[in-house]
Amino acid sequence: MSLIMHTLHVELGERTYPVYIGRDLLSDNKLLAQHIAGSQVVLISNETIAPLYAERVRSALGDRQLITEIVLPDGEQYKSLDTLSDIFDRVMADKHSRNTTFIALGGGVVGDITGFAAACYQRGVNFIQVPTTLLAQVDSSVGGKTAVNHPQGKNMIGAFYQPQAVLIDINTLQTLPAREFSAGLAEVVKYGLISDEPFYRWLQEHMPRLLAREEAALAEAIERSCANKAQVVAEDEREGGLRAILNLGHTFGHAIETGQGYGKWLHGEAVATGMLLALELSARRGWIEATEVEDFRTLLLDIHLPVAPPADMDAEAFLELMAHDKKVIDGKLRVILLKAIGSACIVDDVTDTEIRGLLAPS
Repeated sequence: MSLIMHTLHVELGERTYPVYIGRDLLSDNKLLAQHIAGSQVVLISNETIAPLYAERVRSALGDRQLITEIVLPDGEQYKSLDTLSDIFDRVMADKHSRNTTFIALGGGVVGDITGFAAACYQRGVNFIQVPTTLLAQVDSSVGGKTAVNHPQGKNMIGAFYQPQAVLIDINTLQTLPAREFSAGLAEVVKYGLISDEPFYRWLQEHMPRLLAREEAALAEAIERSCANKAQVVAEDEREGGLRAILNLGHTFGHAIETGQGYGKWLHGEAVATGMLLALELSARRGWIEATEVEDFRTLLLDIHLPVAPPADMDAEAFLELMAHDKKVIDGKLRVILLKAIGSACIVDDVTDTEIRGLLAPS
């Protein structure tokens, strides 16, 4: 029997949608059915997740007239235009109409590419996010950012496109590999750093329970993370200003992912290192204490996340890659820094000299 432990809403007027957090939600046919308008469904997953959970979702869908199941290769390198084209080939071959519903069952890669496919197919069809990784549950499944990667930059081709609902089944985290679980915790910690200092202190205290994957602690951390993101998205859906604070660590992190080749570093690992660099830069500007940077470094080590950039990437490599980042506006690179723990700010005056000093060999 499914149990909804938390429900919150991303408030976007007539496009407001619910985020359900609980256990056994993948098997809840009533929960799924109320967000599917027609009789056609495209279920998109990957070769790792589909064998674990696709049958549960198919059973919950009941006697739909048409269910097309697409199983993608697993990996960030497949979040590409080629994969997107393969999805369209299958959907059109099966003659899906504009009343179809796309369901994303998987992590951030599956969610991003499914959402973008839904945004494009027949100029937009409904879709539902069913994230199965911690990172996707607290970050990419909420907020409507959809995209594919380009060799010159991560998420450079995409659209803002909101789902009809997000179903977060915390049971899926029990099968998540330890490395991916740690990567997801990086995004959880991010919310405390940017806008919720009490949550950050809670995470420091309760991290052992989270690492042990205790159900109550996981549900609380996911709910507070999603609530923080939902509030930001409701105020700035298309990243005209405030929403940019969600990118703490991402400018450095995306450079690492692109420079190393998509998939070598997990997104959360790259963001963790990027956040530490952002905190170090904040401390160099005198905005936070050096002890706060060290406390954060210790927390990352406790979570088993990297605390140093790749050895083969120097400052010049970072600067070159960061110049192609989506957050470059009118030639100025926007970086998210901290005025204090729980108070992020958008900065567009970071100099190349600062970046070189930050990344200089110690």
